[in-house]
Order: sequence, then structure tokens, then C-alpha cells
Amino acid sequence: MRISTTIFLTDETISPVRLARALEERGFAGLYLPEHTHIPVSRESDYPAGGALPREYARTLDPFVALGQAAAVTEGLLLGTGITLVAEHDPIALAKTIATLDHLSGGRFTLGVGFGWNREEAADHGVDWPTRRERTRDAVHLMRALWAAEPTAYEGAFGRSVSASEAWPKPLAGAPRTLVGGAAGPGLFSHVTDYADGWMPIGGRGLSTSLPLLREAWEAAGRPAESLQVVPYAVHPNPGKLTHYEDLGCPEVVLQLPPGGEKEVLDVLDAYARYL
Repeated sequence: MRISTTIFLTDETISPVRLARALEERGFAGLYLPEHTHIPVSRESDYPAGGALPREYARTLDPFVALGQAAAVTEGLLLGTGITLVAEHDPIALAKTIATLDHLSGGRFTLGVGFGWNREEAADHGVDWPTRRERTRDAVHLMRALWAAEPTAYEGAFGRSVSASEAWPKPLAGAPRTLVGGAAGPGLFSHVTDYADGWMPIGGRGLSTSLPLLREAWEAAGRPAESLQVVPYAVHPNPGKLTHYEDLGCPEVVLQLPPGGEKEVLDVLDAYARYL
């Protein structure tokens, strides 16, 4: 089982370059970065974890720019988003960004897809909140049309479409590995089985119960059983927890790093190295 990491990189934390080099030097498999474009000060949306919203949410670096820096100073480190708020993007521009990063990194990019929790942030992007999940599905299918080997048109359900087009570069494998984040349930699993390679459950809780249900939905959708990837995300590790994920067949787990300065982050990396 591969051991990767995630962190809220900000203007106050360790730099992407320093972190990426440290991860590869120590033998970690990958680096996943979250996304928030901004956090409106006037906000009714509750922080999902409860309490005050941590400072780093409003200071998060653009994940694609930061991952581009990480790609440039590493050879094999996997690079991913955890997650991209797809509905907040123009899908044609996002398809180009993703394809470019995947191409320049030699096919190392994983697209983590998420739906968001902050209504005010989404509203500033013109996202109608109740439709955000289906807008995300629509956008992923549009991007896949642009990544197709031959020019492929796509007519979307939300006024977004693309004519058959030449669009280069292409992701190395035709489309990047795609994992959907979110809480278990039929709605979430319909997205996983429709356009993704697997699920990215935050914290990894309840997998013993939910994973059989996802596998049932996966096979019912005609997807090969062995191709499903479940990657527990933002995990605070202990030996028993990681063994449990490995026993469930998870190919990778993503450990949470603190949004700290260089010394703090590297100290935690050194502590996490015991799990490699």
C-alpha cells in the first residue's frame, strides 16, 4: 500500500518545492493538495468539522500551480488534488490545466473531484448550490471529451458544451486517474461508478460497512471488480488503522500533514516515515 500525504499549503507554510523534495527523499508516494479560491467573510455555511474555520482555508495556494512546482523538482512523486472544486471552474480551461500538468509530469497526476461545502464560495462562482453535483458530473464528461483521442463534441446539461476540437496535450493515459471525494451513499457512488476510478473517503471511517456497498454498485455498473480504487484521505495514522486499510485492499492511503512551517512539517514527515 502506497503512503502519500496531503497538506494545506499556504503563503505561511513550507514551500511546495521543499516539501516535494523531502517527500521523494524519504520515499513517500505522493502529494495531494486541496482547493479554495477564497473564503467570503460573510458566511452561513458551517465548517464541516465544527468550530471556527481554520486560518489555512483562506490562504490556500492554487493547487495546480503548487503541483507544477512539485513536478519540476521530482521524478516519481505522485501529484494530486484533494479535491478540485470542479463546479467552480470553466471545464474547458480546467481540462487544459489538468492535461498540461499530467503531460509535463509524465502522467503522475490524480484528479480528486469534490462538490464543496461552502455555499458562499460557490455562489461567487455562479454555482447554483442544489445543482453542484450534477454540474460536476457534466463538467467531467465535457473534459473527457476534450481528452479523447479523436475530436469529440459534448453537449452539456447546464449550457456548457464543446464542439469537436483539437485539444492538446492529452493526459498520458487518455484521462488522469480520477477519485471522487465525499460521504458514502447512493448519490456519491453514482458519480464514482459513472466517471471515476474510485473513491477518496475523508478520514476513511466506516469503510468496512460502506466498501461492500460501493463494490456492489461498481459491479452493477459493469466496471471490473479489480479496477476499483479506494484511497482513504486526510488520515491521522496509527499502525492498526493502516493495516486495516491494507486488509481492505486499499492501494494507497493519504496522511494528513499540519499546515506548518518547514521544521514542523519535516518533523511530522520523519515520524510518519515509520509507516513506509
